[in-house]
Amino acid sequence: MTTTAEDVRIPTAAWRMLALGVLAQAAGTLVVSTPAYLIPLLHLQQGIPLPQVGLLVAAPTVGLVLTLVAWGALADRVGERWVIAGGLALAAVLTALAAVAGGLVPLGVLLLLAGGATGSCNAASGRVVVGWFPRRRRGLAMGIRQMSQPLGVAVAALVVPPLAEAGGVAAPLLVGAVATGVLAVACALGIADPPRPPRSEAVAAVSPYRSDRFLLRVHLVSVLLVVPQFTLSTFGLVWLIADLRWTAAAAGLVVAAAQFVGAGGRIVVGSLSDRFGRMRLLRLVAVAGVAGLHLLAAAGAAEWALPAAVLLVLTTTVSVADNGLAFTSVAEAAGPAWSGRALGVQNTGQFLAASAVGPGVGALIGVVGFPLAFALTALAPLAALPLVPKEDVHRA
Repeated sequence: MTTTAEDVRIPTAAWRMLALGVLAQAAGTLVVSTPAYLIPLLHLQQGIPLPQVGLLVAAPTVGLVLTLVAWGALADRVGERWVIAGGLALAAVLTALAAVAGGLVPLGVLLLLAGGATGSCNAASGRVVVGWFPRRRRGLAMGIRQMSQPLGVAVAALVVPPLAEAGGVAAPLLVGAVATGVLAVACALGIADPPRPPRSEAVAAVSPYRSDRFLLRVHLVSVLLVVPQFTLSTFGLVWLIADLRWTAAAAGLVVAAAQFVGAGGRIVVGSLSDRFGRMRLLRLVAVAGVAGLHLLAAAGAAEWALPAAVLLVLTTTVSVADNGLAFTSVAEAAGPAWSGRALGVQNTGQFLAASAVGPGVGALIGVVGFPLAFALTALAPLAALPLVPKEDVHRA
């Protein structure tokens, strides 16, 4: 395929909007992640039972799952700029109200609504990347965009515990409210909707789900590949501490390193997909996931502490490498009239699968132990392999 100047020309403004998209979703991730880092305060210091705290932690994610498709449909209809800015502004107000709420029930309801408001960034910021970056550079751009989640989680891990210890629940929630409020204003001023088909064409556009099974297959592959990702992010820390006798501080450094290396890996894989094709790279990621999980299980069974830690970082990096590939492919295959809804479906399926990993894999670990559970988790990427489409699909 010959690369023309049109293929690689990137407007300067596109990089600005990519940066705003990354920061916007990172701010939303900060709000969604904050309750998880309030567990020490709520459970250990205030004595609130862990099941109740768990419901509070899950509330913003549940809200996110419930609204993703709706936000995507709205972005298809009115554009990305006001969906992102409006959703962040709404999240800022709801998070500020949660900071002054009295009692767990009002706090949980407001966090659920705030999480739902942050869903505006997930689909709409992806549309901005696909709309402003030429196809030959979208993998790189989407890889950068996918850094927003680990960035938001890292900020939450750094700022929420000390703020909660000093100022209770309100202080970290106010930080999240300020972050989303500032980004709402910045996105309203700095984001421009990319060129899109005329409204009449968008309304008349036929659902891409009717023409072939490409989107459905990518959705299913992503659901399967999210299983090892959340297995390692959920249980990697406790595995190092409980089975391999790492200290909590050292294990935390390993897990943090895995997050940052994984964020860089998304950029590398995204850039490679611009040259070699997204489905080809997605197939390689699934193969590497199967191999990595089995090697990790073997190192754990042998109680090789240092090799296990290195393999945890590498396998975690592989487990998140598919996110940008699938996200970009879904947007390209759906086309501009349907990409918001398709990205909403993509995220909804992944979040639903992720929510089942905790109790499901946790119960499996309780029966067979960590090493065998990791080996069995490799069945998910193995099952994904035959579902990966052979070729990329792009609808102009």
